[in-house]
Amino acid sequence: MSVRLRVAAFLAALVFPAVGFGSEVAPAPKGVKDPADTIAALIDRHLAKDWEARGLIPAETTDDAEFVRRVYLDVIGRAPKAAEARSFIDDKTADKRAKLVDYLLQMPGHANYFAAVTRAQWLPQTTTNFQLAQFGGQFETYLRARYRENTPVDQVVKRIVTVGLTVNTQNPGFRFVQASGGEPDGNNIAGFYSASEAKPENVGSAVSRLFLGMKLECAQCHDHPFAPYTRDQFWQFAAFFAELNPLNAPRPGFVGPLQPQSDRNTIGVLATDRKVTATFFDGTNPEWSLEKSPRQELANWLVDAKNPFFAKNMANRMWAHFFGIGIVDPVDEPGENNPASHPELLEELGQAFADGGFDNRMLIRAITRSKAYQLTSKMSHPGQADPRRFAKMSLKGLTPSQLFDTMVSATGFREPAYMRNQQNFGFVQPGNPRSQFLTQFANTERATETNTTILQALMLMNGKFIGDQTDLAKSELLAAIADMPGWGTKQRVSNLFLTAFSRNPTPEELEKFTSYVDRGGAKNDKKQALADVFWVLLNSPEFLFNH
Repeated sequence: MSVRLRVAAFLAALVFPAVGFGSEVAPAPKGVKDPADTIAALIDRHLAKDWEARGLIPAETTDDAEFVRRVYLDVIGRAPKAAEARSFIDDKTADKRAKLVDYLLQMPGHANYFAAVTRAQWLPQTTTNFQLAQFGGQFETYLRARYRENTPVDQVVKRIVTVGLTVNTQNPGFRFVQASGGEPDGNNIAGFYSASEAKPENVGSAVSRLFLGMKLECAQCHDHPFAPYTRDQFWQFAAFFAELNPLNAPRPGFVGPLQPQSDRNTIGVLATDRKVTATFFDGTNPEWSLEKSPRQELANWLVDAKNPFFAKNMANRMWAHFFGIGIVDPVDEPGENNPASHPELLEELGQAFADGGFDNRMLIRAITRSKAYQLTSKMSHPGQADPRRFAKMSLKGLTPSQLFDTMVSATGFREPAYMRNQQNFGFVQPGNPRSQFLTQFANTERATETNTTILQALMLMNGKFIGDQTDLAKSELLAAIADMPGWGTKQRVSNLFLTAFSRNPTPEELEKFTSYVDRGGAKNDKKQALADVFWVLLNSPEFLFNH
C-alpha cells in the first residue's frame, strides 16, 4: 500500500472508531428517583398544559442525528465528529440520549465551553476591551475549575461576592483590585471586580443583573422609566460594595471584618449630597454585625434558597442557553413589561434547582431529558412559530467559537496548541484562523435571531481556512475520504455528510451529489468534484445553525 493510502487508512480509523459513551457514568442505584427525571417531568407537564390550552400541536420528536449534533453544540460547544455521530446513531440502547449527556458532562470540553460562555455573559467587556482581556482570562480560569468540579452555582456566586480584596488606588485613572490574604483562586476572582474598574456602582450593577436578573443600572441617575426600580434602590445595592471606594477602605488600626460597618456600608448618591445605607433589593435590612462585612451580608441573602430572585434567575439563564430564549427574555429585565412566558414553570423550576443544591449538571440533565428540548426544529403547525411557547426547537446561530470549533471537528484541522492555550489568557493572537473567525463573526444578536452578513459569507466562501480544508492537497481528512480503498462514490459522499452535518444524506441528496461526483463536476475530475461537495456542505445554512 502506498504512503498516501496508508495515511488515508489511518485517518479513516480516526474518523470511524467505535465510540462508547455509556460506560463512563455509574448508573443510579435501583429504587432511587433521579431528580433530573423529576424536573424533566415538571417541565413537560407545564408545557403540555400550555399547549393544550392554546390548541398547539408540538413538533415531532427529533431524530438521533439532529439530537446528537444539538446536544454536542449545547454541552461542549462543538458539533460531534463523524465517529461520535455514527456511534450514537447506530446505538440501539433505549436510554442512549440520557447516557450521552452524562458522558458529555464528564468531558473536559464541557468545563472549557461553559467557562467561556459564562465569562462572556458575566464579563462581556473583557471580550471587546483589550485592556480588560487579562481580567476576563483570569476569571475564566476560575470558572473552568468550578465547572470541572461541578461546584454548585450558589457557592460559586458566594465566593465571588465575598472574596477578600485590596484596591489599588495609586492610579485614579485605572483602578484595579487584588486578592488579599493569599486566598486560593483569589486573584482570578478579582478579575470580576477589576473588569468593572473596582467601582461600587459598576460592581453592584453587574451583581444585580447577573445574579438577581435585575437591570438596576437604568436607575443610576433617575428612577427607572419602565420598571419599579428607584434611584435609591440602585445606590442602596451599590452600597454593599462601598468598601471598594478608597474613602471607605479599611482604616489603619482596623483589621478585616472588625472595621466599623458605618465606614463600609454607606455610599453617596451621584451628583447629590445624600448618602444611603446598603439595603437588600426586597427592601429588608441586613442584621449588621462586626463579624460580617457588607459583602458577606449580601452574599448570604443573595444565594439563600428562599431568595425569590436568585434561583429563578439562574435557572432561567440555563434554560435560555439550551433553548435560545428564556422563560423571561431578555433574561435580566423581568417585570410587568416583560413577563415570564410560563410563570408557574419558572417558579417551580427555580425551586427545584434550589432544592437540588444548585447543581448545574443536574439541571442540564433535566432540561435535555425534557420532551421540549427533544422536539425537532422543523415546524409542522402554525402555532409552533412563536418561540416562547417552546412547541418546537428554535434555530440558533452558532457563536463564533462554536463555528470555529465545529469547523475544526468537521475538517480535521490540527489547531496548534498555542492557539488553544491563548484562550485561557482572555485573548487570541490576531491573524490566525481562530482569531479571524472570532472577530468576523462576533455579534450581539440573540442566538435565535442571528443573520449571516455579506462579509461573513464571503469569508466562508473565499477565506483561506475553508479553502485549505477543502483542498485535496492540504486537507488530510478530505484526502483520506477521497482515497479510501474499496469505497464507492456513495460511501464517500455519505461520509462527507456525516462529517459536516452529523447525519446521513437523504436519498435525494445522495443521488444528486453522487451524480455530480461521478460526472467529474465542473473540471471532469472526480476527486475535485468531491472537494466541491465538501465546500458546499461547509457553506450551507445547515452547517451554520444549531437546530
